[in-house]
Amino acid sequence: MTTETDTRHMARALQLARRGLYTTDPNPRVGCVMVRDGQVLGEGFHVRAGEPHAEILALRQAGEAARGATVYVTLEPCAHFGRTPPCADALIHAGVARVVAAMVDPNPRVAGQGLARLTAAGITTASGVLEAEARALNPGFISRMEQGRPYVRVKLAMSLDGRTAMASGESRWITGEAARRDVQRLRARAGAILTGSGTVLADNPGLDVRLSAQELGIEGPVRQPLRVVLDTRLACTPEAKLFTTGGPALVLTAEQDTARYTQLQACGAEVEAVASAPRGLDLHAVLELLARRGINELHVEAGPILCGSLMQAGLVDELVIYMAPHLMGNDARGLLNLGLEHMDERVPLRIEDIRAVGGDWRIVARPTA
Repeated sequence: MTTETDTRHMARALQLARRGLYTTDPNPRVGCVMVRDGQVLGEGFHVRAGEPHAEILALRQAGEAARGATVYVTLEPCAHFGRTPPCADALIHAGVARVVAAMVDPNPRVAGQGLARLTAAGITTASGVLEAEARALNPGFISRMEQGRPYVRVKLAMSLDGRTAMASGESRWITGEAARRDVQRLRARAGAILTGSGTVLADNPGLDVRLSAQELGIEGPVRQPLRVVLDTRLACTPEAKLFTTGGPALVLTAEQDTARYTQLQACGAEVEAVASAPRGLDLHAVLELLARRGINELHVEAGPILCGSLMQAGLVDELVIYMAPHLMGNDARGLLNLGLEHMDERVPLRIEDIRAVGGDWRIVARPTA
């Protein structure tokens, strides 16, 4: 049975976990609080893969006082050897009395085994405290473990009349500086940024994170997400900014042209073949490949064709739409290419959040079908 005290301490553990928003990938964001007799003995959050988990950091703070304590952790303690030893074993060795987890770990290598090991050692366990909040903190890790693909977040920018570019293709800048900085934070939390060759050829984006560690509120270097280009026919050139700016790049293609592979590889990009589909690459295969590479959250900045294809394939988990207070006219380009003709073909969305970002509005929506 959980109490108001459990909820309060778990809320603090979630607050700690959020501090790893931009650093823990591909691991989940996890926070831990250790309490005995109403006193907080130790706290910790997982910072980076390969470094100590949240429970270990909290144990280090608590020291011998951990014996008999209650541990609040946002994700079930691990029970397997990865880059670090099992946290469940460390908690047993420390002699804690009770472990409360916000949620069971969806990783098949854990999946309840951590709590079971603790219970077998005589430690009282509970789970499900603020579970919805814990799941919201790690949508990508959960998606990768439960669905075998990253969580897909599509970023779009449009005018008040739903246009993304003039008929000529001109699109800079639809939104203001505050919205563009907000997008930088979305990039920073992602494991990879996805775009299409059409966007690379038309706009030559860098797709890197330009905020400093101080601006992100982190210590250490800023992690640059993997930049992924879907380039069915290998139309991109090695001179593209995406291949010359900082951070790794991956080109996915249906071509088997080894000479073009070599050109792109010479500028530091990886090139990998993916199965094709009638209108380009097989998007399900693309996401499965990225999941195997440990990508939790996939941030998409692409044109209306690729974004529309992801939506039609049922692969979009979240839309983040920045709406600017101006009109671009009916000759300008639309938001998404969906090819819908009838009202009953509409894509239903649930609005999760609407707020002002500078002079623009940010709308967060999720498909409901």
